[in-house]
Amino acid sequence: MGKMIIISNRLPITVNRGENGFEYTWSIGGLATGLKSYHTRSDSIWVGWSGMAQEDIVKREKAAIQRELKQRYRCLAVTLSQDEVEQYYNGFCNRTIWPLFHYFTAKTEYDAETWRVYQAVNRKFFAAVDRLIQPGDTVWIHDYQLMLLPQMIKARHPEARVAFFLHIPFPSFEVFRLMVWREPILRGLLGADLIGFHTYEYVRHFLSSVRRLLGLDHKLYRISYGNRIVQVDAFPMGIDYEHFARGAGHRDFMAEVAQLFTRNLEIKNILSIDRLDYTKGIPQRIRAFDLFLERYPEYREKVRLTLVVAPSRAAVPEYDNLKKEVFELVSQVNGKYATINWMPVWMFYQTFSQDKLIALYKYSDVLLVTPLRDGMNLVAKEYIATRTDLGGMLVISETAGAASELSEAVVVNPHDTDAIADGIKYALDMSSEDKMAVNRLLHERLKIYTVHYWAEDLLQALENAVRNTALTISPDISNNLPLLENAYRTASHRLLLLDYDGTLVGFKPKPEQAKPDKELKRLLARLASDPLNTVVIISGRDKKVLDEWLGDLHLHFMAAHGLWWRHPDQEWSMTISLDNDWKPSVRNVLEMFSNRMPGSLIEEKEYSLAFHYRQCEPDMAEVKLGEIREALIYMTQTTTLGLQEGNKVLEVKDSRVNKGFVASSFIHNQDYDFILGVGDDFTDENLFMALPPQAFSVKVGAGETNARYCVHSWQTIRAILKRFAQLSAQHKSQQSH
Repeated sequence: MGKMIIISNRLPITVNRGENGFEYTWSIGGLATGLKSYHTRSDSIWVGWSGMAQEDIVKREKAAIQRELKQRYRCLAVTLSQDEVEQYYNGFCNRTIWPLFHYFTAKTEYDAETWRVYQAVNRKFFAAVDRLIQPGDTVWIHDYQLMLLPQMIKARHPEARVAFFLHIPFPSFEVFRLMVWREPILRGLLGADLIGFHTYEYVRHFLSSVRRLLGLDHKLYRISYGNRIVQVDAFPMGIDYEHFARGAGHRDFMAEVAQLFTRNLEIKNILSIDRLDYTKGIPQRIRAFDLFLERYPEYREKVRLTLVVAPSRAAVPEYDNLKKEVFELVSQVNGKYATINWMPVWMFYQTFSQDKLIALYKYSDVLLVTPLRDGMNLVAKEYIATRTDLGGMLVISETAGAASELSEAVVVNPHDTDAIADGIKYALDMSSEDKMAVNRLLHERLKIYTVHYWAEDLLQALENAVRNTALTISPDISNNLPLLENAYRTASHRLLLLDYDGTLVGFKPKPEQAKPDKELKRLLARLASDPLNTVVIISGRDKKVLDEWLGDLHLHFMAAHGLWWRHPDQEWSMTISLDNDWKPSVRNVLEMFSNRMPGSLIEEKEYSLAFHYRQCEPDMAEVKLGEIREALIYMTQTTTLGLQEGNKVLEVKDSRVNKGFVASSFIHNQDYDFILGVGDDFTDENLFMALPPQAFSVKVGAGETNARYCVHSWQTIRAILKRFAQLSAQHKSQQSH
């Protein structure tokens, strides 16, 4: 095992210039707080921005800061300019990704310049970590600021174990599809071996977007991507339970809070803690408290809302307006209900340390956590852990990630002011026995699912994902090209068995659009012109199509998965006698389903029928395909017909016909000392099984296969064939001399 490299936008250490030099303080926040204890007790390096712009640091200071961070905190600082911070962080991260992923589509801005800088900063992070990565290392990337980084690292360091965790929500497909640069972001994330989210709801949204936008399906949350398997799963982030359960808060502040809150035991304290942000639902919360006091006047002078709002992005006009709205609402509620002896809302517009928050947790009867959308919300968990007396009650928004783990608490719709007001009353009215019963369950859960458990669980899942990929995926022939080239160069009689769709050309929305380009035809002609080569196109395509597209080349053909074959300058021959008596009844069934599935089409071949659904809406196709399979299997179960599945296609054909059966005739009739068989889907597995052990069988893409090797894409196959053509040309040139 190698070392652990943690990468996030910000380091867990904040660097500031003080009167006596630079000051280093542990940062406060979900990620920094959550992973601090894990980082300090593990052999890890943390890479991120220090918080200071490069213009504020002279060259000699930069070296001193890096040295202090490395030696004392095991951190490496990435230096960002003021413009990069503005364009990348304040721009793309917080004006594009943040609002969109939190469902605030009206606030989402699309700016090509901020996207350019976002890409550049991700590359800068890669440059910083590139020199650190060694074989066997684990790289754990965090959050939405670095969604392009996994792909960059995996491309340069394919042997590295790469995990990515998103700490904010991943939106539904209908929202994510609005992102202008959606495909690059998805492909950036798919560079990871493991992609983690807080909840299974976010997992489903991500998988849906990948399927609909990239056409990649999953099997048990595993995506076949190129020559790898990417595991996607949910890992709800925990807290350092023991730290909060000990309740060792700031001593002086604890005493101050205790005196203040217990001065009048009849007044119940409702606590609200948030960073100033429009996703947190702070104005809605204040309005709900106003409604609560209006609807239940018996609670006046008996409850208090302690509102802690941490300043955030004060320079941004939108946040300044939010701040003004919050202050005005607090003033209105206090002006409406306050008496000489009682102020209904106490507001603190400041940041409290974690130790001080513990004091507030311990002396609050209700914690009000009602964000409009939140990835997790660790404050809710911290409050429960601190209340070891099993008193107090949590009122939480159903759109906070933590709600799925804390469902026994009072769960409300954050947009429903009435529901929040009633939720406050319900929490206050609960008997001590009921509170203790709920809190006992929550405590047991939080004791197990700590931040340490979260980290270990995710990293173990990463190990399993990498191990499963190694067991499932054949080695990439691209990593051993000298072996392949040497075998080709020294052979005297070569056989190249090449699938067409997905192997020599990429997939197209409609089958007829996948015509060979000029480059491919020239390449095949060059290979076929070598007298040492026998080049065979072995395809599910109809013979008429192959004749039309490639018939002018000196190639051997196997059409319709091996039903037909043709040697150069000869006529087509059938490998088995078939009839089409079955077609009308099967066609009727396929047409019935096609009418119900917009985007599908039926391709009629000479002795088979293919049902294509590449253009169908994925969720609808997933539901309907089960019905189609069941109907076709029932119709064909007493015949020689079979149902063959390819890439987004179901084909009904005679099960006695397959690529392996006909390929065997080529192999056994000649003495080949070099055999290459290439294909991309299930229909090519029979071919791989028919090849002798010494043959080079290659699957295009990931997934379980009988092939010895795999490659990432059809473009890689083209590159390999080009190299073969060059070797043939070199051999011919040497022979002429």
